[in-house]
Parts: sequence; structure tokens; C-alpha cells
Amino acid sequence: MVQEIVPGLWHWTAIHPHIRSRVSSYYLRDPGVLIDPLLPEEGMQWFAQNGPPSAILLSNRHHFRDCGRLVVSFGVPVRASRPGMHEFAPGQGVVPFDFGDELPGGVIAHEVGAICPDETALEIPAVRAISLADGVVRLDQVGPLGFVPDFLLGDDPEAVKRGLRAAYSRLLELDFDHLLLAHGEPIVDEGKAWLRAFVEGSVD
Repeated sequence: MVQEIVPGLWHWTAIHPHIRSRVSSYYLRDPGVLIDPLLPEEGMQWFAQNGPPSAILLSNRHHFRDCGRLVVSFGVPVRASRPGMHEFAPGQGVVPFDFGDELPGGVIAHEVGAICPDETALEIPAVRAISLADGVVRLDQVGPLGFVPDFLLGDDPEAVKRGLRAAYSRLLELDFDHLLLAHGEPIVDEGKAWLRAFVEGSVD
């Protein structure tokens, strides 16, 4: 079910067909910007009733998800971080962005890296939120923040974790309240406090 979690920002979860677990998608309704979309239970009809998307933003290259169907239905452009562009074929309609760019909806792309070169944090000043990709998740969807299992972190998991914590420490310099996760429920109002606790190691 699609829910408005803060004014102008909508969230839903859906089962990812490959990893067989629920993942989160987000929609900034007024600019019509989707982030990491799988279609909601209501399908394309939800967008027909609530306004069609005008752009799709990916927090990393692995989150193309249902973008292909949305591109066909709405002719919407998909934006992804330049270091991940090797993942996409020319016909997929993906346009690169660079870290530091201002994207549709006033969203600002920040480099995270560490877990993969294209890992991106999407700062959304209009709703005081930051969207994160795969570097941090909510354990059991609604639990505390944590890293994905070590076998997903490459040959040196501890180095990746240090790199991610350093990147998130830089994000704490930004002005935001809400933390939007690709894997797990969003944290409304207290997102910055949760991320700070995670960076400082009091949540692991």
C-alpha cells in the first residue's frame, strides 16, 4: 500500500523478484520524481490517479527494478550515477549524473562509494530527507540500522564498513530529518539521529 509518510513524500514496499524480500520505493509527488521504484500493489493505475512520474533516480545501479516498465508507460528518463553506467544497455533510457549534481526535484547526489563505486545518497531538501542505497539497511525491515552480511561486502568487509561510516559521517553535515532506506522501512523525523548513532558505533 502506498502511504504518504511526510507531506509530498510517498513510500511503499514490494517483493523484489530476484532477492525475494521486500524493498522500499519512494515518490516525490509534486515534481513527480521516483526513487528506486518497484511498482506498488496498485500498479500503474496508482500513477494514473496521483500524477505520472517525470523522472526516476537510482541510488545505485542495482535498483533499476521496474524502471523499464515505467519508461515504456510514461516515457520517463532514468538517472543513475556515472560509475555504474556499465550496467545499462543503450536502449534502457538511463542518463548519467555526477556526484554533486542537482537532479530533478532539486535532489542532490552525494558520493557514498565503499560498497560499490556508484553507491549514492540522494539528498531531498524539499522534504528534508536523504535516500540511501545498500550500504546500510534496517535489520528485519523494521529493526535497527546495520550492514548487509559480510559476504556481500567483498574481500575486505571491515574496510568497506569503515568507508561507509566515513561517508555517512560526511552526510551528517547536511540538514535533514528523514532517512529513506532502499532496504527497510523509512525512519521519519529521527533519521539523522539514527544515522549518527550508527556512524558512532552505538548501533551496529
